[in-house]
Amino acid sequence: ALPGRQVASMVNQTLVLADDPALDNPTKFVGEVYTRQQADDLTDQRGWTLKPDGPHWRRVVGSPQPQRVIETRLIRTLLHTGAIVICAGGGGVPVIRNTHGRLQGIEAVIDKDLTAATLAEHLEADALLILTDVDGVQEGFGTPAARRVDRATPSSLRAMNLPAGSMGPKVEAVCRFVELTGDMAAIGRLEDAIGIIEGESGTIVTPGGNYGGPDDIRPPVPDRTTN
Repeated sequence: ALPGRQVASMVNQTLVLADDPALDNPTKFVGEVYTRQQADDLTDQRGWTLKPDGPHWRRVVGSPQPQRVIETRLIRTLLHTGAIVICAGGGGVPVIRNTHGRLQGIEAVIDKDLTAATLAEHLEADALLILTDVDGVQEGFGTPAARRVDRATPSSLRAMNLPAGSMGPKVEAVCRFVELTGDMAAIGRLEDAIGIIEGESGTIVTPGGNYGGPDDIRPPVPDRTTN
């Protein structure tokens, strides 16, 4: 698709806070399924927290807020060379700073959309696109009156009642990026990426809810010539 471009794929560590409340309230299912008896045994033997998942039981871990991708500087260096960087997969490997100031891995799952927003902010990205398999955020999702939201502000999206396990994290990610940077973010289909930048597809989020196209991402340099 992009002949001549260098592509770097990285496994990243994502820093979280050791006292993040989410670590004391595990909600993310991981691993295989167990019977109730097996779940009780694992709780006693390993100190795991297990919860019902349909007819079975599964382990749950915390989902703390990402603070920073540890390799941000390296990613920036690669970007400056013109490389395409594939990174922060799965939200990254969760780490904390221990009492000695060293990185230490923890058992957790970080939301990948929130990690993307955090990385985009720290890289001073021009825009954040959350590309998925739906054409955007929909009002009345699952009903005959469903309608895609074409333009939105963070406050208008936050006011919508969205599923916590699917669209909710994506909306939180784009809202956070727009609120912290004042730049554009969007949610849409992978195949519509160019259309989103052109302002023709997806749900596009800006501070004022307006977006006219690529010039709104990178405004033209003003003409400073004098006679």
